[in-house]
Amino acid sequence: MKANGSWLAWGLVVLALTFSNLCAAQTQGGESEDSRWFTVDSLNNGLGEAPEEAVRVTPRESIRSFLDLTGQEEYEAAAHMLNLAEFSEDEQREQGSELARQLAEILQRGEWLSVSDLPGREDALIEGAAGENPRVGETRRNIEVSSLKVNGETYDIRLGRYRVGEEEPVWLIMPISVSYIPVLYEQYGPSMLESYIPERLQSSFGILRIWEWLAIPIFLIFVGVVGWGVHCLVGLMSKWLPSGVSSIFASQIGMPAALIAMSLVTQMLLDYVVSFSAVATTTFRVLLISILAWGVGTIALRLVDTIMLRLTRRIVGEIDDTKPRDERRLLTSLYALRRAIILITVTGVSIYILGQVQLFESLGLSILASASVLAVLVGVAGQAVLGNILASFQLSFAKPIRIGDLVIFEDQWCYVEGIFYTFIRLRTWDERRLIVPVTYFTSKPFENLSVKSTKMYRFLELTLHLSADIGVLRDKFIEFAKEEDSVIEHHKLLCYVTAQTGTAQTVSCYLMTSDPLAGWAAEMSVREKLLAYIRDNHPEWWPREIVVISHHDIARGEHGKRASGTESAEKDSSE
Repeated sequence: MKANGSWLAWGLVVLALTFSNLCAAQTQGGESEDSRWFTVDSLNNGLGEAPEEAVRVTPRESIRSFLDLTGQEEYEAAAHMLNLAEFSEDEQREQGSELARQLAEILQRGEWLSVSDLPGREDALIEGAAGENPRVGETRRNIEVSSLKVNGETYDIRLGRYRVGEEEPVWLIMPISVSYIPVLYEQYGPSMLESYIPERLQSSFGILRIWEWLAIPIFLIFVGVVGWGVHCLVGLMSKWLPSGVSSIFASQIGMPAALIAMSLVTQMLLDYVVSFSAVATTTFRVLLISILAWGVGTIALRLVDTIMLRLTRRIVGEIDDTKPRDERRLLTSLYALRRAIILITVTGVSIYILGQVQLFESLGLSILASASVLAVLVGVAGQAVLGNILASFQLSFAKPIRIGDLVIFEDQWCYVEGIFYTFIRLRTWDERRLIVPVTYFTSKPFENLSVKSTKMYRFLELTLHLSADIGVLRDKFIEFAKEEDSVIEHHKLLCYVTAQTGTAQTVSCYLMTSDPLAGWAAEMSVREKLLAYIRDNHPEWWPREIVVISHHDIARGEHGKRASGTESAEKDSSE
């Protein structure tokens, strides 16, 4: 009995679960059906039956039919694409065609609309691979066709799916979007100038109208003349201003100022004088925002460069290693600050452009889908550039070199004139300029002669005969070295024999100098004086191989001649 009772209890549980699942399925089916369309009692009764040309099964076909019908000026048929539920039947007949005409103008002049991007399914199912969109596989009963702005306010043109009774559901412009048409038409409708354009020029030719193909070149020429005038005006201002930082700044902002003026004039003409089709308007809008942002960013960078130039002239002056280390460190930090400002400006301008250009909103999914591919391509193609940029920041923060340091790079004496994003500019001792990629510079060993101080030990070597008197030579070296202004710390003057062969000895002399370049000049001067002293006073100190060819030793100079003459006289007298 207990076993039978347990089986009976389990059977009741199974039946209860089965009925609950059936009820849940029915409930979910009802909710799913309601989420696929809006149920209404009637649609546009004042317009009569929809013509066969008005295909409203899918969002794509609905908008395509609307554009085709309005393009053929069949506005009464195109009105069937609008949900005129907010109007009475008489108002639907009177205003339907006019609202369809105005909406066609709005779509043509407002946002660049790509019909192919609209869903081609009846249920507007969100398609795509799993992970691309969290709503993949979800059906929709309303979608956005276009989003337009008027006086800072956003107005959406949306399609909704409606069903009357048991009839097939259709896609129509939603009533709330229909109510926006007069406001949007006032902003995006034809300008006053277009009312004077002949009717035959207003027909379409390709993606633009005939009059637009004629007007756009004239429009661009006019805007170009405005930019050229602004550029010339800024050039004259740079000449009128007194020479100095202000004139330098004015001479550098001619082009960005001209581009800013061109973008502002173009925007004013598009707002108040003439309006083109959406293709041209969207293209102009993207260019205007990009040019305006680039111009403002360039002027800001020119201002930073001018301020840096003024600080360089006031604080540092001529770039070399004779300036104190703190001043050269400050100049290096200023260059690092400049690169940081450039990076921030470029990032800010890019974010501003992407935020303002609504064209990118419609391409958002495509950009996200291809982001990994773009990242790989940018990483491979820009590896050298990114490496140079990172290396330049490393140099600026670690400061193994500073602006004005004297370095020996690949056996050349160079001053560091600038550390930029991708290269380093070096000034050689003979006023040449070496442009070296940052990664190449950091991968090669170099000598920084200014890393701690500009002082430098210099030395010179003389190869003399074994008979040379080192004491006399040492005294002369110290005397000549003390005469040089760039030789410092006289207690560190040294002169010793550092090597010897069977016929000669090497004498090395050391001297401390105030800076490397002046030390090089002091070394050359002291060497010349020592050589002149030996030549004039002790020519017998020159190294030589002794071969007796006569009684006259030419290596001994005048002293040798006198000694040779005395020996000859003694020989003659003895004979």
